[in-house]
Amino acid sequence: MAWDVACLGISGLKVDLLHGHILQYRGKSTYKACKVKAPALKDQIIQSLRQQGFSVRNGNVHPPTGLTKDKIRKLHETAVLHRRGEAKSGLHKQETRLLARIASGKDVIPSKIKPRLVEVLRGTDDELLFRYASLHWSIPVSSGYGRRLRFLVIDESNEKLIGLIGLGDPVFSLKPRDNWIEWDSQTRRNNLKYIMDAFVLGAVPPYSFLLCGKLVAMLAASNEVRDAFRKKYQGSESLIKRQPYDGRLAMITTTSALGRSSVYNRLKYDGRLLYHRAGFTRGSGEFHFTNGLYKAITAFAVKHCIPTAKQESWGTGFRNRREIIKKCLPAVGLSPEWLYHGIEREVFLVPLAGNCNEFLCGKHVRLCGYDLPVSEIYHHFRERWLIPKSFRDDRYKAWRPDEWVLWPTEERNDG
Repeated sequence: MAWDVACLGISGLKVDLLHGHILQYRGKSTYKACKVKAPALKDQIIQSLRQQGFSVRNGNVHPPTGLTKDKIRKLHETAVLHRRGEAKSGLHKQETRLLARIASGKDVIPSKIKPRLVEVLRGTDDELLFRYASLHWSIPVSSGYGRRLRFLVIDESNEKLIGLIGLGDPVFSLKPRDNWIEWDSQTRRNNLKYIMDAFVLGAVPPYSFLLCGKLVAMLAASNEVRDAFRKKYQGSESLIKRQPYDGRLAMITTTSALGRSSVYNRLKYDGRLLYHRAGFTRGSGEFHFTNGLYKAITAFAVKHCIPTAKQESWGTGFRNRREIIKKCLPAVGLSPEWLYHGIEREVFLVPLAGNCNEFLCGKHVRLCGYDLPVSEIYHHFRERWLIPKSFRDDRYKAWRPDEWVLWPTEERNDG
């Protein structure tokens, strides 16, 4: 049976700001007819997985054996390159200007570094820089969904970029997190709004050579981040429950990109552990389907699959990317278990209050937040990590922004 695929993307999405669900799909996108048979999509999916480095045996997907960090980077490479390709039309002409905001080694004087958090606003050069810098991550970076709060960490001594913080809505069910908090299903449903997930968290070179990934991770827990979150979301109302939100943030979660993390592990402030290890994910996700086939998968699901959401308040569309893929796979003759790619990620939790668990479990009404100003965090980081590292390792001095070029000059001048 032949069917039409929307090859040029989709629009008409409505999202619940407090829960990150896709409420409605209206399909008002530009369509380019691509006559494709369902078995052909199945074959393309299998071929794509094998090209990325997965093996398909006995109806199951398997990652390579002996996963090292380099092997994990290799598995993500196709999806990363695809994201860069999608971003090229909007960013390649801006690359020279954006690179001017990246420091060279000679711009960095460790003793004079002074971090400042800059909230990223839509439609600004800061947003372009955030998007551009995130394209250099070794795994594909999502744009976040639902509630979203993004920051540039800027060095006031030279106005160059130190790193990125991106917070978005957490996944509804995450076993290591839920077990650590000791949630039951109803309490989780009520209080998940008090948690955000760091979907981007890290330093860029040359600051990354000076362990500034630890600084950025610590700054995510700062008073300034919580204040910006409260200012943005206090008084907002869930589209589903129609209940106002008080803007309190009790916890941040994140997962390590490449297995076990050396950045978050044993990261302390004032003798207190900031990032708590909670376990590992099952190795599920959709990055291995977001490499050029996702639009075809989405178009197929929209035309042939029925969304799970049944309540009128949830709208008529698919909730998220995962549901779209999970619906499409069995419809073309593949197992929905192929969402489990087998690459486990370590889960870290950042409590932002001394009574975080009691609050999230509904035992306390008041949230007793920690006092973590950016200035104090940086002073601790400077003495504990930055200055000692600058004496031991001077590789940062050799860094040049042109090492970050994604599109050569001749490509940036095209069109």
